[in-house]
Amino acid sequence: MNERILMTVTSLLSILLLSIHVTHDIVRGVDTWGPPSLLGVLILVVLLYGTLMLAERRSGLIIMLLGGLLAAAMPVIHWRVSMTKSGTFLFIWTLFALGATGTLSAILAVRGLRQRRRARPAAFVGPA
Repeated sequence: MNERILMTVTSLLSILLLSIHVTHDIVRGVDTWGPPSLLGVLILVVLLYGTLMLAERRSGLIIMLLGGLLAAAMPVIHWRVSMTKSGTFLFIWTLFALGATGTLSAILAVRGLRQRRRARPAAFVGPA
């Protein structure tokens, strides 16, 4: 499979899982829904725009890298969260899936950035 397609798919999956995770945090009472939550919506919009509209550009790769790192960090951030409420299975599964897809997205974004750097044509020096 083409790495660009794989990177887009894993990034979209990470964004979906991240939105499920944040929703689960709100339902569990870890976070609250209100005007500050619109920042989370804005972050998701930026991640979606970078993945879907800027995938061929360096800025899109950087957005996907940051989104992948954010997703990969979720299991570490929630390491010590109390797991006594209902819905724990979905919460833990989402953390596992976020860690895996986020890490893969970050790896593929780094590979894409490295390939762009190698493929850049040398600057024109001109006649001596």
